[in-house]
Amino acid sequence: MKHHPVDFVAWERSENIEGNDYNPNSVAPPEMALLVTSIEEDGYTMPVVGSPEKDIIRIVDGFHRRKAERKSRKISQSTQGRLPVTYIRESRRELSERMASTIRHNRARGTHDITLMSEIVRELISIGKSGTWISKHIGMDMDEILRLKQLTGIAELFKDREFSVRTIDGKPDRE
Repeated sequence: MKHHPVDFVAWERSENIEGNDYNPNSVAPPEMALLVTSIEEDGYTMPVVGSPEKDIIRIVDGFHRRKAERKSRKISQSTQGRLPVTYIRESRRELSERMASTIRHNRARGTHDITLMSEIVRELISIGKSGTWISKHIGMDMDEILRLKQLTGIAELFKDREFSVRTIDGKPDRE
């Protein structure tokens, strides 16, 4: 059997775990309250997914589960201030790979903030990832990527593209 991250779950100190600054997922207050209740009543049924960085563990998936632990004294006491964490594979520690992993986890469950999603597309393109890479790794079709590019600054994101000019009788159409 091939190794999977869930094969090993560690109980890590909550203060050593930090969110990331690119997650476009948001949870409305009623659903956040429900998540807190769920963990208080049922315990953690899914570990936080993390990636070790220097002295911290960076959250790839599970930011709101960590937030619930910080918010609820009952949860924190029941886990002795720790969170269940599983780690993404070594090959996924590069920022672009972590971003893609976060988006895959989120998209499989719900909706995203469109502005933050467009910023992720902008960031991935700025570090050299192609539309094909984004499509494959994040699960977006090319039309969706194009729409998100348009929201974040069209000139910068299309600087390497070749465009044609519409002509009328061999002259550029100025309309």
